[in-house]
Amino acid sequence: MDVARLVELNAAYARVIDSEQFEQWPELFTDPCLYKVTTAENVARGYEAGIIYADSRAMLQDRVSALRKANIYERQRYRHIVGLPMVLGREGSASIVEVPFLIVRIMGDGAMSLFATGCYRDKVTTDAAGDLRFAERIVVCDGARFDTLVAIPL
Repeated sequence: MDVARLVELNAAYARVIDSEQFEQWPELFTDPCLYKVTTAENVARGYEAGIIYADSRAMLQDRVSALRKANIYERQRYRHIVGLPMVLGREGSASIVEVPFLIVRIMGDGAMSLFATGCYRDKVTTDAAGDLRFAERIVVCDGARFDTLVAIPL
């Protein structure tokens, strides 16, 4: 798979979240898909449960709807710093890709803090139009401690 196209996909992913265009976020995934946020410790122990789990685009859309209408959380936004993707192999028609990330959280008062680091473990496919989509994105956070509700997608 073309690394430049993977860089563009990851840049688009970070941009829609960082610019709070959350309604565009599910469009970066296939349907069905898998989106899960977990920790490196859970992965090492073989635990399947995640902090966030969605297995369809509709579930991602519900998450966005809840974020906009139902969740109550302190005003904040993210800034993603995303590393270069490493293609690890193939599984059927999907490329297996790993991408390191760092997320800074910016609070409503302007205070900034390191919110999460880790890697994305992805299965990326090409749709009928030739666009890359995430069939699977497992967000593996290095730490297991979050000091606030994980409301915004990582």
